[in-house]
Amino acid sequence: MRPVFHWNLGARSLELGKRTLIMGVVNVTPDSFSDGGLYLDPGQAIAHAERLLDQGAAILDLGGESTRPGASVQTAAVPAEPSPAPSANKPAVSADEELKRVLPVIAALKKKHPAAVLSIDTYKAAVARAAVNAGAEIVNDVSAFRWDPQMAKTVADLKCGAVLMHMRGLPEQ
Repeated sequence: MRPVFHWNLGARSLELGKRTLIMGVVNVTPDSFSDGGLYLDPGQAIAHAERLLDQGAAILDLGGESTRPGASVQTAAVPAEPSPAPSANKPAVSADEELKRVLPVIAALKKKHPAAVLSIDTYKAAVARAAVNAGAEIVNDVSAFRWDPQMAKTVADLKCGAVLMHMRGLPEQ
């Protein structure tokens, strides 16, 4: 028998270990490596998210900026490895643009599916704060709190769940 854990997400907790939980991914970006930008339109993103819920997803992970290989990102921290200059034809996505993409989807999903567990895939503290205030309960940070010096404090203040991803260097590398 596997150990069972309770992951505190602030307003509720998720039981981990009793069964496998599936996280469905909703990339609200024009340049996603996994779907080619199919869900940039909020209506299409919401429909995709609802299909994932119907198929058994326990968590929906919403992202408004691609961190696929070759993507440019805005980092405040100095990377451990040298980084080439951001590509002129692939500019990093601003926090404002990221929020324009994800907030309508978060709001609609929370209204239609209030029990849905939503995660925001971002490395920007300002995006994390706005998304959690809109209804997300987990911050999924591909930089593991390394690219925005305010992210760890922001997540602690929000008292939400956190997922820390591992990445060597930056996506453009």
